[in-house]
Amino acid sequence: MSERFVVKSSPHIRTDVTTQVIMRDVLIALAPTLLLSIYAFGWRALLVTAVCVASCVVFEYLSRLLMKRENTISDLSAAVTGVLLAYNLPVTIPIWIAVVGSFFAVVVVKQLFGGIGHNFINPAIGARVFLLVAFATPMTNWLIPQQTDNGVALVAGATPLALLGQGNLADMPSKWQMFFGLRGGCLGEAAALTLILGGIYLLVRGVIQPHVPLMFLGTMFVLALLMGVDPLYHILSGGALIGAIFMATDYTTSPSTTKGKLIFAFGCGLITMLIRVFGNYPEGVSFAIFFMNILVPHINALTRTTPFGVLKPEKKQAKEGQA
Repeated sequence: MSERFVVKSSPHIRTDVTTQVIMRDVLIALAPTLLLSIYAFGWRALLVTAVCVASCVVFEYLSRLLMKRENTISDLSAAVTGVLLAYNLPVTIPIWIAVVGSFFAVVVVKQLFGGIGHNFINPAIGARVFLLVAFATPMTNWLIPQQTDNGVALVAGATPLALLGQGNLADMPSKWQMFFGLRGGCLGEAAALTLILGGIYLLVRGVIQPHVPLMFLGTMFVLALLMGVDPLYHILSGGALIGAIFMATDYTTSPSTTKGKLIFAFGCGLITMLIRVFGNYPEGVSFAIFFMNILVPHINALTRTTPFGVLKPEKKQAKEGQA
């Protein structure tokens, strides 16, 4: 029988946008931040990123092989996980810990739940939270880049978020510095500018929608004003931008409806600010996204729209009762 006479279920839309294309765009969007982190933290930033990417790809290949599943390293999702994980690590992280984090992200969080599209939390977020709990000291060993006459020098010190928590505004880098680079933190926190440029690229390419980043950051901004703290410092500090643009927008672990995305992003912003202002830990982005990822199935259930022509459950029950 000719293929044109075969009856198939919807959807019937055909597109050239594949997982590989989407992940390639994400890697392109993340590339400027890698260049800036190398400038700010030195060539070890490239080493940490390369180790994370290579480890994630190898672990995905081996785990799929052992599980006798079709290999998926060509879709580039493992490479994206590796880059995002590296961007959530300090440049001083021991290489073996980066490898452990890669294993946890790919094998434990992703592959044990079925692979891409089946994990219930973002793999890089899951690995960062695990490493923070298991290796607290190496995960909070920061170097601060400072501009000198001979280039950029690295000195041990506190991150902007830690200084904010201490109320030490005198030692805070300027907002100009935080926007263009040269501030302490993880590799992906080197500068706001490159993250914003990457986010604009993803918006133009249609990879992400603006709902989650704007609601996430907007919630942080408003709550910071209400709590009496500087909103721009909180948005430019820590993992707010990389979390809102690159991690909270993950297709698998964020809600599928527009209303659900707004609820999800609001929750991320709320929890982030509560941890930052009232918690003992200066950063809350990873924990906020982690917690809201767990709630995504419930958010989807509460915000799922009813298909045209189908009665809502309560109306269906009433109609059945009348019958």
